[in-house]
Amino acid sequence: MEISVIVWGVDTKGERFVQETRAREISLSGALLSNLNIELRPGDIVGILYANKKARFRVVWIRLNDGSQKVQAAVHRIDPDICPWQQLLCEEGAITTP
Repeated sequence: MEISVIVWGVDTKGERFVQETRAREISLSGALLSNLNIELRPGDIVGILYANKKARFRVVWIRLNDGSQKVQAAVHRIDPDICPWQQLLCEEGAITTP
């Protein structure tokens, strides 16, 4: 499953950014962001907005997409923030609510 999200934060140069991108391999704890135009480092904190719900995530690792200057970043949700795509995962049957 792949969804469109808004990511914001501060890049490696200390500049604020906001970018629409794609998230895949989504779970309650994280996702893989692709086609980012910004430079990030592992440990950076970013915000992600999906369906009018937002949460903070920590960058776990980054890498360049094959053959481009776009960046992929694996992110992990920071507790106690609630996963913004939790409802989507419930609807898809990927998780069940308690």
